[in-house]
Amino acid sequence: MSERRSPTIRRRRLGAELRRLRDEADVTIDVVAERLGCSASKISRIETGHTSATPRDVRDMLSIYGIVGEQSDELVQIAREARQKGWWHPYSTVLTGSYVGLEAAASSLRAYEPQVVPGLMQTEDYAKAMIRAARPDITAKEVEQRVRVRLGRQSLLSQDDPIDLWAVLDEAVLSRPVGGDAVMRAQLEALVEVAELPNVTIQVLPFEAGAHAGMDGTFSILDFPEPGDPEVVYAENATGGLFLEKPEDLQKYIFIFDYIRAAAIRPEESVALIASLAKEPLWKRRQKGFAWT
Repeated sequence: MSERRSPTIRRRRLGAELRRLRDEADVTIDVVAERLGCSASKISRIETGHTSATPRDVRDMLSIYGIVGEQSDELVQIAREARQKGWWHPYSTVLTGSYVGLEAAASSLRAYEPQVVPGLMQTEDYAKAMIRAARPDITAKEVEQRVRVRLGRQSLLSQDDPIDLWAVLDEAVLSRPVGGDAVMRAQLEALVEVAELPNVTIQVLPFEAGAHAGMDGTFSILDFPEPGDPEVVYAENATGGLFLEKPEDLQKYIFIFDYIRAAAIRPEESVALIASLAKEPLWKRRQKGFAWT
């Protein structure tokens, strides 16, 4: 997984370049679709990076825009690279492949998580318990596939060119014993260990912070090393998630993350809190203070 040339990011970059060249040539999507003998929606999906374009389609589109020679050859080569399969492709039926592909190419990731430990920091036992609870409708085989992908993604934190991860966790993440006492204690200990990596920052947003800007739910902001690859926000939900790329949406989520980060406990204090909870968890304290019926 050390290869940063993700086919997903190549497809996204190619689409943006094709859209730019079409605009410069003052050609409409409908004209391109008619010339290629396909639907306008296909051209739109290619330009937004949601659909792979064949090298022939790309060469034909560039011919319409008057692009030939070396520039055309370079973009056709990108089209070939964009159609290659990422390491996660065999598991595409059980994951959001577009997100994993973008994550694999990202240089940094800012994430807010109100319910569970982010996938890049989950232990195997925690991941199994969380997936089984969240998706009771899927088979044991699908659970194992999801866990395998999740563990595979984690090499992003330790490879030669690691991703920079800044995660803000709601205190609820640390308070719910996913998988039971032993599994959750091990997960908290794993968070303390991963926080020692120079490219990982963890903060805890405490209950006493009250209402805050992130109460709409989980989201991640992905940044990329190439200037031509703009930031993208992934807002997760039960059916998968939503990718947001408009500048106004990006600015909104960057503002929300900065607000949450400012309201959270400082990183060193957060790690100390997680370490203390691994020894004396909140759910144990509650059991001592409340009678369960």
